[in-house]
Amino acid sequence: MIKKEILIGFLIGVLSNSVGILLYILLFSKMGITETIKAAQLNGFLGSLIALGAILNLLVFFLFLKQNKPYRARGVLLATLVATICIAISKFS
Repeated sequence: MIKKEILIGFLIGVLSNSVGILLYILLFSKMGITETIKAAQLNGFLGSLIALGAILNLLVFFLFLKQNKPYRARGVLLATLVATICIAISKFS
């Protein structure tokens, strides 16, 4: 039961991060989604794009804490840590 709650939180964290990235691209980029991601990778700011998308994880994390669902909040935190590892990999490669 606990692992299922953490998995649900992780999946919601990954989804909210993806939605955050897409929202940022749609609101602030003049290019399309794929062109923006390719340009971010070529110009070295893909990590910044992922970090901006992870801002939504903060909202989801506190929402789960307010609803007294700490294991889902842990899953969101785990998704944020995975995003951090992806940022580190993109910065140092």
